[in-house]
Amino acid sequence: MSAPLTLLHGWGLHGGIWAARRAALPEQAMHAPDLPGYGDSASVSPYTAEALADAIAPTLPEAGLLLGWSMGGMVALALAARHPHKVKALVLVATTPAYVNRAGWDKGLTPELLASFAEGVQTDYRATLLRFLSLQARGGEAAREVIGQLRESVFARGEPAAATLADGLELLRAFELGAHAKQIQAPTLVLHGGYDGLCLPAAAEWLASELPDARLAMQAKAAHAPFLSHPDWFVEELKGFLREHDR
Repeated sequence: MSAPLTLLHGWGLHGGIWAARRAALPEQAMHAPDLPGYGDSASVSPYTAEALADAIAPTLPEAGLLLGWSMGGMVALALAARHPHKVKALVLVATTPAYVNRAGWDKGLTPELLASFAEGVQTDYRATLLRFLSLQARGGEAAREVIGQLRESVFARGEPAAATLADGLELLRAFELGAHAKQIQAPTLVLHGGYDGLCLPAAAEWLASELPDARLAMQAKAAHAPFLSHPDWFVEELKGFLREHDR
């Protein structure tokens, strides 16, 4: 029997975003929890990738398969580093080791851009969340369809609290994998879009080069949600990786 696959969603969304991909892999046991603060999942404090990883770890099987998208990818990295016995193999989708530029790192976004979202969450968090979702498809193929799917899904499990969204943005601002990359021994597939304007392609290339056992698959015409814009490519890459490492 194959090991179960746990899928972690990104900022502002919930586990339901994976419904179509779960349907495309009916033979694969999957679990798509809501991250703390989303859906029916209680929040945690401090709201860091490490704290979220520690909160999720007890619910995961031993030596399971783990996939994280965007902020969920940051949590997945923290899980693989802090709870290696839980992660047999790792898939990172549109994930960066550091979201914001800082000394020694120029493959992220400007602090000012993330600060504008943080300010917007305080004044009109619903409009800010929808604007952020729109950015996830910019430049890529099937942008209109992807934005429609994200907007249709976002409030399906209720509206996330403004405090949770603000805490998540702070997580994005503060997260820095850095030297901890070498701690992650799990075989890793890095899936990324060439048009991703939120987690830049150069960041995915860094992950693939710095993680001890990783390879990069880049869909040149995808943006930040390749599992929505290029589902066939995504599923085939994922299937191949699972066949290789789920033995």
